[in-house]
Amino acid sequence: MAWQIRGEYFETCSCDYVCPCISSNLAARPTQGWCVVALVQHIDQGQFNDVTLDGLNFVVVARTPEEMGKGNWSVGLIVDERANAEQKDALTAIGSGQAGGPMAALGPLIGNFLGVESRAIKVESSSNRRSVSIPDVLCPGPGSRGDDRRERHRADVFRERRTSCKYKAGSGEEHG
Repeated sequence: MAWQIRGEYFETCSCDYVCPCISSNLAARPTQGWCVVALVQHIDQGQFNDVTLDGLNFVVVARTPEEMGKGNWSVGLIVDERANAEQKDALTAIGSGQAGGPMAALGPLIGNFLGVESRAIKVESSSNRRSVSIPDVLCPGPGSRGDDRRERHRADVFRERRTSCKYKAGSGEEHG
């Protein structure tokens, strides 16, 4: 199974100000003692074998009870409700790490996989700001409207980058 996606990736977490996990290689204690993180992927262009994934989204939502590197994560995957059955299977394989690639590296940290849901995922992009909303699951916080300084900063914590990822099973190759 070979796949490639190109698009935008961003994430946010429940930590105050700047997430300490990134600079500590997941070893630092989250500012709340626990962490809830959303890892968002919007696919501009993508393919999983012969299945086209252009324009679709998926979100990995996780909760860690303490330092991320200690494991025991509870993880759920939300895939774009616009995906047909083949696309949903492809997004699930990529987002869960079953198809290899970057998410597979997190596999040993997951203690409880909560399953996959199809939902409406709205990703918005404006200049250097990104937001995602999933009705009844994940909504932009008050900071996205600029209500107060701390919450506004939390909305700015979204870390965004252009992504391009290819993976070919059995090749041991990943390109990010």
